[in-house]
Amino acid sequence: MSKGTVETERDGFLNKMPILQYILVTLLFPLWGAAASLNDVLIAQFKTIFDLSNFASAFVQSAFYGGYFIFALPAALLVKKTSYRLTIVTGLLLYIIGCALFFPASHMATYGMFLAALFIIAIGLSCLETSANTYSLLLGPKEKATQRINLSQTFYPIGAMTGAVLGKYFIFTNGGSLEKQMSVMNSKEATQFGLEMLQRTMTPYIILIVVLIAVMILFIVIKFPECKPEEVENESDSNLGFKEAIKHLSKNKGFRKGVLTQFIYMGLQTTVWSFTLRLALDVNPHINERFATNFVIFSFIAFFIGRFIATSLLSKFDANKILMIYSVIGVIVLLYASLIPNTSAIYAAVFVSVLFGPCWPTIYGKTIEKVTNSKYIEFAGAILIMSIIGGAVMPVIQGLAADIFGSMQLSFIVPMLCFVYIAIYFYSEKTNNIESKH
Repeated sequence: MSKGTVETERDGFLNKMPILQYILVTLLFPLWGAAASLNDVLIAQFKTIFDLSNFASAFVQSAFYGGYFIFALPAALLVKKTSYRLTIVTGLLLYIIGCALFFPASHMATYGMFLAALFIIAIGLSCLETSANTYSLLLGPKEKATQRINLSQTFYPIGAMTGAVLGKYFIFTNGGSLEKQMSVMNSKEATQFGLEMLQRTMTPYIILIVVLIAVMILFIVIKFPECKPEEVENESDSNLGFKEAIKHLSKNKGFRKGVLTQFIYMGLQTTVWSFTLRLALDVNPHINERFATNFVIFSFIAFFIGRFIATSLLSKFDANKILMIYSVIGVIVLLYASLIPNTSAIYAAVFVSVLFGPCWPTIYGKTIEKVTNSKYIEFAGAILIMSIIGGAVMPVIQGLAADIFGSMQLSFIVPMLCFVYIAIYFYSEKTNNIESKH
């Protein structure tokens, strides 16, 4: 092996990190962050314009994360049969197509058409996440893999903040809340007003299309390392199929537990971010959607800060212990957000995002580590991306709880229970680590 040159090890990791390629892969993380945070804005808008229940409005997240679930394994197969780069380019192209579908959706003014556009975006993002998360791990020496994915994931909240800001200024307007404005209109005026508001959704997605095309061109023209395990390339099991991979991985107890925990975590994160804006309007009916979006932006700032705090703590202390403590604090904070009937509850919901910082990359990295046979890595990564379906399930459950309780605030009991499970998981992981050392 030549000193100073970037070469692939037998397990698919590189001996040295290629800086430019790693930066470009890391740029993908804020791109899917922007799409996800725009959903939180759309939920509030669609609920009023289409006169939806909390349960029905949550189907924005179901369409979005359902696309992730359905396409994660095909994306993994695409990585396996071709390359990480081609899968990323495919994902970017589908993301662009989904954004472009907002043009007909905004003119047709039907909820189903918007959900279809979000579903296509999510299929593209499934390609991006399935490839980029694992690719970030592999783009350098194995011993620094968890640090690389944590650094890449640090840029997710920057994209999320950007998406929320775009939603605030381009989708929402000044004046009273949408509900208040529409309450004084007759049927014809309300229909015309709703159509005008829906057409405002196009602007953020036009901006995204321009950025996505530029990034896609960079991935097409710049050379990227394959990062494929040697034994998979050289052995007959290079044609490994879904059934064999799933059969093998399903027998791995540590991997199964990690996937379930990622499912619960994604549900937790998505419910809090989906309904923070609605919580603000519920607790303080005197504010409008544009002002309430500030709390969504504050949440992503808190998440960003939390990532840096967590990165520092994880370099000094046991990850399982830190995540267990974070989860216990999260349970207390969300219980407060659920039960205290004043504005401080909104700030509690915002603060809890600080505690989300280390969750996704730590669960992802540690669950992948439990897969000892490198030929199953792509499928293991895909199944972990499939666990994002938690983001489709939990918001619907919380929306249903809000309708049953007649209170958006009380429905925050749902993400609180998610944090209870995560605390139990990291306690068991910490206990298992102690036992294995003895």
